[in-house]
Order: sequence, then structure tokens, then C-alpha cells
Amino acid sequence: MLRKFTLAVLALSTAFAAPAGAAEDPAKWPTRAITIVGGFPGGAGTDLYARKMGEALSKELGVPFVADNRTGAGGNVASDLVARAEPDGYTFLLGTAGTHAINAALYKSLPFDVQKDFTHIALLGDVPNVLLVNPKKHPDIKTCGDLVKLARANPGKLNYASTGNGASGHLAGAQFTNGAKIDVPHVPYRGQGPAMTALLSGEVDFFFNQSAPSVPAVKAGQVVALGVTTSKRIKALPDVPTVAEACNIPGYESSTWYGLFAPAKLPPEIQKRMSEAVIKVISTPDFKAWLEDLQGIAPPADPSIAAFQRIHKADIARWAKVVEQSGAKVD
Repeated sequence: MLRKFTLAVLALSTAFAAPAGAAEDPAKWPTRAITIVGGFPGGAGTDLYARKMGEALSKELGVPFVADNRTGAGGNVASDLVARAEPDGYTFLLGTAGTHAINAALYKSLPFDVQKDFTHIALLGDVPNVLLVNPKKHPDIKTCGDLVKLARANPGKLNYASTGNGASGHLAGAQFTNGAKIDVPHVPYRGQGPAMTALLSGEVDFFFNQSAPSVPAVKAGQVVALGVTTSKRIKALPDVPTVAEACNIPGYESSTWYGLFAPAKLPPEIQKRMSEAVIKVISTPDFKAWLEDLQGIAPPADPSIAAFQRIHKADIARWAKVVEQSGAKVD
């Protein structure tokens, strides 16, 4: 898999090459369109965030912003593409705790270093997963306690979906089944769309899905939310308890984050200006309301470069332990 996505990145790399000629003066940046690369399909939380933020950044910096999704290998195709891009301030990556912390432990080897090959720009938000069930398949499941009771009465007979082996939803599910002491097999799918389809069609019994695509499905009555994976309830789903309280698993928490990266060796002047622009945009009342009320994402308490670097480093160690406990690996 790694060989395939590395070849794919090499084939695409010319799209992000710097224009011929002398390097641009960082003091004049930006003078042309900026691309925000995402590692997941259109409609995913990262895609929605990149487009919303890009629209506001275009007004702030005076140049177009383009959201470009390069999917594959759990976000590694996009990460490798940006790691190899010119550090000229025109290619950024909307990364996640999955792409830049979980994958470091999940994959046997990566063609890039999740810390050394990137420049931190800003922390973008804390992203929970939501425990979902299909009310048509399980009309009697009203609470997480109901789900746990059913699973204990039928060991090995229920299953749960995720967006891929080792994805945040898989690890949230592994933490849940371990904490609740239930035997429920994991079924990985290729992304949020197929996993949600599997839930709605009755192929699987529950699904830990990211908040952004979960909120509209819950409000439309397609699915029932039994819990959120954060330590506190979220504004977008105020009536949904945390998994810790609803499932009687003290200390349970399995949220991730979004963050903006650039290639390593980005000029400090561009790093500073881009970081300031991003923080200004995501700190506005309208943007924060969009995050909390519609996406279920908590705005970062401290989006600064220093805070992002600190949280990123700590999360690499934290998720390595969770991956080890889950037994998930991708060669």
C-alpha cells in the first residue's frame, strides 16, 4: 500500500511544483492562488473545514484558495504530497490527529516524518466522534446502556463500522468495547460514505463517526446518537451524553483534532502571516458558531503555533498506546 501511494504522489507532484524562475520574496506573499490539500473525500469533515476556511482566508489575504482532496492510505497520500511540495507558501495541508499522530504508530513505515517534514501553522479545533445506531435496525436501543446490554447478551454477534483500519472511529470503537468489556468485531470501510451506508442499510450495528457528517444525519432522524467521545457534551448535540457517562466507562475520551500544516522549511515570515490570518478567521463569532453549532467541533482554546506543536508531540505518544492496545496495524 505504501509503495502504491508513494508512486501516486510522485505522479502528482508536478501539480505542486514551484514556478520556474527566481524564488518569490516572502515579504510579497501571497501573489497567487493557495491550495489546501486534504486527505479525505469531498463531504468529509476536513473537506468541509478547508472550504469554509478557504473562503474566509481568500477575503483576508486577497488571493483565491482551492481545496484539493488527494485521498488514499488513511490520508498519507495527501501528507506525502505536501511533505514533498515546495515550501513557498502556496501548498498547505489540513491534517488531523489521524494523519499526523495515529498513522505514525499504525503504519509500519512512512515515507515522511510526521513532525520534521512539516511546518505547523495553527490548531483548528477538537473533533469528537459520535456513537451512532440505526433506529430501523435497532428500534429498542435508546441508550448506550441498551447497546451494551445487547452486546453482552450476544457476544461476537454484533459488529461496528469505521472509516478504515486504525482510523479514529476504529480506535474509539476499540476503546469502547474494551471499556465496556464486550465482544464486538470491527468492520473497516473505505471512508465515511461507505461506512455510513453500511450503518443505514443494516450491514453493521453501530458506527463511531466524526461529528461533522454525524450532526445532520442525527437531526434528520436517520440515525440515533448514543454518545459523544469528548469529555464534555457538544453544542451541536446538547441532548447527547458523553460515552463516559452514557456507557458507564469512567475516563473514556477519544477526540482528535484538525490542524493546518505546510511543508518543512517554510519561510518564517510566511508561517507567521498565515498563522495570524488563520487564527483571525477561525476566531470570528460567525466561524466559531459554524464550528460548534453545525460541525460539532470545539474551537481550539489556543490555536497558536507553539500550542499546536506541543499538542501534536504529546498526541503522537498518546495515540501510540491506543494503537498498541487495539492491535491495529497497516503494512
